[in-house]
Amino acid sequence: MLNNIGPMGLILIAVVVLVLFGRGKISSIMGEVGKGITSFKKGIKDGEESIADVKSDEKDKV
Repeated sequence: MLNNIGPMGLILIAVVVLVLFGRGKISSIMGEVGKGITSFKKGIKDGEESIADVKSDEKDKV
């Protein structure tokens, strides 16, 4: 389905989205997406650290 969309199609979609939502709304949405990505990365890092802590605790018990 998406294989047939060329550069002109993408530009048309971008223009329609810009007209519908406006520049301010799109920038606020992108800001929220950025915050979500940052939070997701922080969660992954915290999870990896907790797994490493559990593994080191198990190694100390043995």
